[in-house]
This record gives sequence, structure tokens and C-alpha cells, in this order.
Amino acid sequence: MLRRVLVPVVAVVVVAVVVVAALGVAGGSLVRAEFFPSSPEPGAVDVGFSQDMTVHHRQAVVMANTVRDFGTDPDVKLLAFDIGNGQLEQIGRMQGWLTVWGKPATTQGPHMTWVPADSGHSGHAAGPAPDGPAMPGMATEEELTTLKSLRGQELDIYFLRLMTRHHQGGAPMMRAGERYASTDMVRTFAANMLVTQTGDIELMTSMLTKRGSTPLPPPV
Repeated sequence: MLRRVLVPVVAVVVVAVVVVAALGVAGGSLVRAEFFPSSPEPGAVDVGFSQDMTVHHRQAVVMANTVRDFGTDPDVKLLAFDIGNGQLEQIGRMQGWLTVWGKPATTQGPHMTWVPADSGHSGHAAGPAPDGPAMPGMATEEELTTLKSLRGQELDIYFLRLMTRHHQGGAPMMRAGERYASTDMVRTFAANMLVTQTGDIELMTSMLTKRGSTPLPPPV
């Protein structure tokens, strides 16, 4: 049932990105003026946030889809579906912006260099892309392999632990986007994302407690 619901949603997101891309190529500055009439030009934070959060979100979608397909706890599966669906839509929106701005889909260098140094979460500790250490909160390849190998309650609990840490790691990026982005749309987008994911963290922590487990240590 969940798969049948997800297919049209994915299709809508893909179509939206393609339409925005086509408009961006065809209209150039005209598209920018029509879609963002009162917004200033995007700065490094707007672009970097959209690029790095796309990468961060893609991993969350992979983890969520694993539990959606192989989990056994209905509540955890529903949460995974909501997270995966929501972050897929957000990826589509960020990729649409990047297309209109004429920027690459993902960063071509180290992650999080766009985060101002005085925020306390700049990119010096995030490692290079694409082969270096991941952004804060992201699961390692070993952890992803473990997640995909588990079944039943072990899978459900491990997902909740990984996703809680994943959300926690993304929070500083959202705060930086909310505070430092040049465009109103990115600031508002980051702020709303932070509210949603803070609620997710609270819910997942409660779900772990009910299942006799605890969150992983938060990312440094």
C-alpha cells in the first residue's frame, strides 16, 4: 500500500524539478524575476545550504525507504514513510532553486564551507566531498550496510537511532540557513525544516524509550 502511494508522489517531485529546470534554461533572468520577484540574489549560504542539504536528505531517504520496505513496526514504518516523503519533496524544491540559479546540484568541494565561521559549525571539520568524511549526523557506509542487513525490531530500533542522530547533525545547517541566507525563501525553508525535524527527534526519542532503547550519542 505504501509503495502505491509513494510512486505518484515521486513522479510529482521529478516532474516539478524537470519543469523548473526547463523554465530556467528557457527563461534565464525572466524566470528568476517571475518566480522570485522580491527576493535578492542568492548568496553563498543559499547555494551551499541547498547543495549540502540535498546530500544530507538523500541519505535520510535511503534509510527511510529501507524501513518502509523491511520494517515490521507499523508506527516506525509510518514515520519512515513521512520522513522519506517529506525529504524527497524538499530535495526537489532545493534542486529546483539550484537549477534556476544556474548552480551545480551538489557542492564540488568540501562540505559546509558556506557556514560562517562565527556560527560554530563551519566546514573545517566536515571533510572534503565526495570521498572524505561525511557531514555531521550522517551514517557511515558500515552503518548503512548494517541497517540494510537487519530485519524486524532490530531494524526498526536501529533506524530510529540513526535517524535521530541524522536529524541532530542537520540542525546546525538549518540554523545557519535560517540566520545567514540572503533570500527569504531559504531562510523560511530552513526555519520550517528545523521545527519539523525537532519534532521528529522528540518523537523518535520517545519511540526508542518505549522500545527499551536510547538514541546514539549526538554528533559533535
